[in-house]
Amino acid sequence: MSDHSQIVRLAAKGDGVTDSGQHVALAVPGDTVTAHGEVVPGAHHIEPPCPHFGTCGGCQLQHADEETLRNFVHDRVINAAKGQGLEAGEVLDTHLSPTNARRRATLHAMRTHKGAVLGFREGGSHRLVHLDECPVLHPDLTRLLGPLRDFVGSHGPKGNVNLALSLCDQGVDLGLEHFPLDGLEATEASLDFARDNALARLTIDQGYGAETVWEPEPATVTLSRMPVAMPAGAFLQATAEAEALMVADACEWLGEARLVADLFAGLGTFAFALAGKGPSSRKVLAAEADQTAHLACKASSARMGGKVLAIHRDLFRNPLQPSELDRFDAVLLDPPRAGARAQIAEIAAASGLERVVYVSCNPSSWARDAAILAAGGFKLAKLRPVGQFRWSTHVELVSLFER
Repeated sequence: MSDHSQIVRLAAKGDGVTDSGQHVALAVPGDTVTAHGEVVPGAHHIEPPCPHFGTCGGCQLQHADEETLRNFVHDRVINAAKGQGLEAGEVLDTHLSPTNARRRATLHAMRTHKGAVLGFREGGSHRLVHLDECPVLHPDLTRLLGPLRDFVGSHGPKGNVNLALSLCDQGVDLGLEHFPLDGLEATEASLDFARDNALARLTIDQGYGAETVWEPEPATVTLSRMPVAMPAGAFLQATAEAEALMVADACEWLGEARLVADLFAGLGTFAFALAGKGPSSRKVLAAEADQTAHLACKASSARMGGKVLAIHRDLFRNPLQPSELDRFDAVLLDPPRAGARAQIAEIAAASGLERVVYVSCNPSSWARDAAILAAGGFKLAKLRPVGQFRWSTHVELVSLFER
């Protein structure tokens, strides 16, 4: 009898699972585990590309090869659907974002007597991992690691500092949180840092909300060839590659629909694409609860010749009703991780609505909502798993429902 156990699958949090149900950290399918718990690498176990892997909590699956990563993303989405009794008419190829593509991230830093520690936190801990490199981040974000560490070491406060980085049209948008500026010298140093590193914008929260201290020209993000004002801290899809694919799927699937409701529209990631790539007479309603995102979308929609109408509406408390939804040929929604239970219930009850594109960053809440659509007569026609956060257990998807 062999004293080795075989790893047969990956669990949702990235652990390898043996045929007997034992969870083993840092193991992938094809590995074996000795009686003493030692992992013997198999054909799908590779050398992690980052020296910080294993301590940094930013990645969980750098030891898995491309095939294993793709299967993990695919299986997470398909199993979520099957858990609700759903089967897709067509499952499209799984998307994996490339390396060095992530254009937004929140890092953490702490000033020490030797300077500063800056990076992601360890998995399940508040301890910081000192990052010298990161194969996930876009190079424009990575190049700031050293200068940011020096700046925090010289002018940062005691305690933890949050650093939100996003890539916009003009460069890197940097937001510092829990970062009081102690005197004129620190204020001038922050401006010097922004100028010397060609930041698009620098905002600092000293305890009273984010204040913009540097923005040579208005920060924008281009969405389907439409420059849109980018509020500080605004949501962006993590990679341009995943955004482009999901937008292309939505535009193809909505075909000849002439009146579309884009719910949880944000800055207009999908709205501007749908208005520009569909029939010449297509119009899009873009509904968003966050006021700054809504106003940015509204300002740019004025340049669409009436093809995009932006409205400010909290779809959790005040979802579109069936009488409103029945006016549309199709609906697209891209809600937060919690899903959109209230809005989905109204969509399922809208008798005249025949097509729904649902973009999700959480297969579990999506599957729960999808079951409500299925009970309302919709069928899951197309489904694409999306691994936008490379080497992470965070899985996304884009789907089409028809009835």
